[in-house]
Order: sequence, then structure tokens, then C-alpha cells
Amino acid sequence: MWRRILLRLPKLAPISSLSHRFLQPHFLLLPPSSLPVPKFSSSVSCRSTPLVCQDDMDDCVLQDDHDGLLGAAPATEELDAKLLQDVEHVISCLRDFGADNAAARMRVEHCGVQASPELVAAVLSRLRNDWGAAFTFFLWAGKQPGYAPSVREYHSMICILGKMRRFDTAWSLVHEMRRSGPSLVTPKTILILIRRYCAVHDVGRAITAFHSLKRYGFSPGIDDFHGLLSALCRYKNVGDAEHLLLCNEKEFPLETKSFNIVLNGWCNIMVRIGEGKRFWKDMATRGIQKDVVSYGSMISCYSKAGNLNDVLKLFNQMNGMGIEADRKVYNAVIYALAKGKCVEEAKRLVATMEDKGVAPNAATFNSLIRPLCKNRRVDDARKLFDEMLNRGLSPCVRTYHAFFGAAKNVEDVLELLRRMKERGCVPAIETYVMLIRKLGRWRQHESVFRLWNEMPEKGLLTPDRSAYIALIHGLFLNGKLGEAYTYYEEMKAKGFLPEPTTEEMIQAWVSGKKDFFRESIDEADATTRIFGLCLQKHVAFLVPKCTQQIVRKQ
Repeated sequence: MWRRILLRLPKLAPISSLSHRFLQPHFLLLPPSSLPVPKFSSSVSCRSTPLVCQDDMDDCVLQDDHDGLLGAAPATEELDAKLLQDVEHVISCLRDFGADNAAARMRVEHCGVQASPELVAAVLSRLRNDWGAAFTFFLWAGKQPGYAPSVREYHSMICILGKMRRFDTAWSLVHEMRRSGPSLVTPKTILILIRRYCAVHDVGRAITAFHSLKRYGFSPGIDDFHGLLSALCRYKNVGDAEHLLLCNEKEFPLETKSFNIVLNGWCNIMVRIGEGKRFWKDMATRGIQKDVVSYGSMISCYSKAGNLNDVLKLFNQMNGMGIEADRKVYNAVIYALAKGKCVEEAKRLVATMEDKGVAPNAATFNSLIRPLCKNRRVDDARKLFDEMLNRGLSPCVRTYHAFFGAAKNVEDVLELLRRMKERGCVPAIETYVMLIRKLGRWRQHESVFRLWNEMPEKGLLTPDRSAYIALIHGLFLNGKLGEAYTYYEEMKAKGFLPEPTTEEMIQAWVSGKKDFFRESIDEADATTRIFGLCLQKHVAFLVPKCTQQIVRKQ
């Protein structure tokens, strides 16, 4: 049936021209001295994307920027016993750093541990979300006899500082790298800062950082330019990336790879079909040759949007032009078929790709499992899971996330989490965030805190911003207002900015608490008043429906 459907499809007609008011390029790669640098605002929300892969059907690995830029640090079980003991001892000395940093510094000074590259790499990886503790440890390690930070340790610390927007401190480390004997600064050093500026949408300073390559003795080439474009697109500054690409043609000639980076931004990062089509047409107008990566981006965009007919048309056109599909293209088409409830056709396409010498991977099976789980066909998804194991493919974090999403009770969640660990698949921070939200909705407070306290055991000592927000909202949702406020203060002490809705919730609680003491009303009435204030501040989605009804009746 699948083959007949594919063969019946007409060739894809040229895309009609879309009305698009193309803005004038506003970010030229001017010399740093002439580049207007906007004032950095601390109010900008830092929304980091934890995924290294640009297409969520391309890869199974969930990593944050720390691992994505530096490579994953050794897992806890991979450390030798003595090193693991030292790591745990240092971590225990730095525990509760925000509450009493002077005492934590004193404990580290007298910890009796010998600094080494392995120790520093492991500790920084564990402290990636607590810049104060990480920087204190880094400074201590740098003073120890017999140890000097390597490029990797500098990069790790710069990445942590950049993530928490401590850019001045990060640049001071770059200058220190430059002064240490032969300079340790590499283009990757600057790329780390470029990506962190892009993460907070400070495009002006990202471009300035790009130009600083010359100051450190490097001549920016096409690969460096691609790094800048990729960083902009990764953090949803795709329009700026497109303008940079088009108005720097003289310095960096237009080529397929450059266009593919921006096309991928529109298609897979933003998932905006209209912009993707416009840019696809622009490639043809400018004579830019499309390759398998180009087609893969467009097919993936249609796939995510659920446009099965457009997926098949473009796939047919691609085959007609003699462009061999790679695994990413096949995975995108398989996902679109499964999402469109054509599961049998999707399975047959898996067999077709094998016949053509393209071996399915874990992401291929995820492309089938995820839609099945969303459609509550969990038994069928489990059969594919078993087939995956029989083929010798290891399920990844994304595989388990699909099943977590379909879990119906806390017992299923905890049992699946246990099996996940037994199979050697280490939960990511995103796993814990997902489960904290889910269990919070189910009012499973004990299980939530069990997961929260478990994170340090998995090398994720300090939760990141998204974890704090998930926990605070869950506690608030369940009436644990005092506990929510405690974690809110802890989050701010670590330098994480709350979301506007989080701020509104807390301010409503503070207002209600003042009324509670001033008017001597009982706790139930105070809680009702607080929820009423939240409703007035347009955060009703955080309040249980039953409570909303009570408030409205009153």
C-alpha cells in the first residue's frame, strides 16, 4: 500500500511565491568598534535548549550546553573508587553554598583533596548549575601545587559562567588563558561565549565576540562563521542568522552548508513552515544547490507539523532527483507516517531503508514509539521496544520519555524509572523535570521530593532553572505555598531568574500572607484569598479546577 501511495503522488510543483516583507539586513559583520552593542538586560529570560541535535527525530542524546560543547563528563560509575570518593567529598564541602558561602569556602580550603584534571572536570560537571560553588572550587584548584587548569577545565568553567550570565567573569578567564605561557585560547573558547550570548538573545555581543577572534590571533574562516550561524539558530535567533548570511556574501560566499544551517533553524528550531518555504524558494532563486540535508530539514518540518502529504511529495521529489535519502530523512518520514496513523506503512518503510543499506537506529524506533504512545497504543509501542532490544539497539532517554508520557499512575512511573536505570540509561535533567511536573499534577508530593533528592546521586547535583520552576509550580498547584516560596528563594540565590508567572504566584502569596497576619484570618481563608489573587493576575492555569470553582462561588 505504501509503495502504491508513493508512486501515485505527483511530482512536487514549484512553490508559489509567498507574500513576505523582507526586512533590510540589520546585522552586518562590522568591525567591533563600529558595531552598536545593545545594553545587556538582566530581565531577558534565559531559555536554554537542552538538546544537541537540531531535529528531535535525528538523535537520542539529550545533553545540556555543558556536555554539548565539551563532551559528556565521565559517568559516576566510570570514575575509579578513590577519585569518586574525592569528588563526593568536595561536593559535600560545597553543599548549601548559597546559604553560607564563607563556611563552604573554608571547608574546601581544608578538604585535604589533591587537585587533578580528572577531579576538576568531574566536580565542575556536577556543579554546572551552581556557578558560585563551581567558581569557588575552580579558584581553589588553581592555587593547588602541581595543578594548572587545562583548556578543557577553563572551557568548562567559562561555559558555567556564561550560562549564568556572568560574562565579565568569563571574559576574565579568557584573558587569563591568553596570559598563561603559550596562549590556551582557541576558537572554541570564543564559540562558547558566542553561544551563551545567543542563548540570551544578545546578538550584538555575539557578533562582537566573533570579531574578537582576530584579537586572539585567529582569522575567522567559513567554519567559524558557520559556528556563529548555528549558535544564532540554536537559540531561535534565526531571522538574525539569515540577515547575517545574506549581507556578508563578499566575506563569506554563499554556499549550501550556510543555507542549510538557516533552513534548519526555520524548519526544526522554529518549526515555521511559511518561513521554511520562503527560504527554500530563495535558495532556488539564488542558485544554491540543495542536498540531502536541505531536503531533510524541509521533510522534518512537514513531519513535525503533521503534513503527511507534503512529506511524501517532497520525499518523492527527492528520490526523483536521484538524491539518496539518509537515516535522518527516513526517520522523519517514518515519524510522519506513524503520527498520521499509518503505522504499517511506517514499518514497511523501515524494511525499505534496510534493503537500501541504511540501518535503523534507536531514533528510527523512537519515530514509531512516540506517536504510538501519544495515541495510547502502549502495547504496540512495547512490541516495538522489544524488537528494538532484539536488534541489539539500546533504548535512549527519548525512548523512555515516550513511555513516561503515557504512564497512568505513580507506580508505573517509578517502575519504568527503575528499569531505565537497570538498563544503563541514565536519566537526564529533562527526565526529572518531566516527572516532577507529572507527579505534581497527581499530587504525589513524596514521590516528587524523592526524585528531587535523587538528582545528586546521578551527577546532577544542582537542579537547573527549569527544574526549580517545575517544582515551584507543582508545589503551588497543590497548595504547598510556603514550600514553594522556600524553593523560589533558593532558586534566586543561585542566580536563576524566575518566569513572570512564578513571580506573580509568589507575590500573590506574599500579599495573602500579610493579610493573614494582619487580619488574623484562618489558613484556609488565606489560601482561598491567595488563589483569588492568582486568578486576577492571569495565572489561573496553575490553580486546581476545584479551587477555581470555590473561589468563583465566593
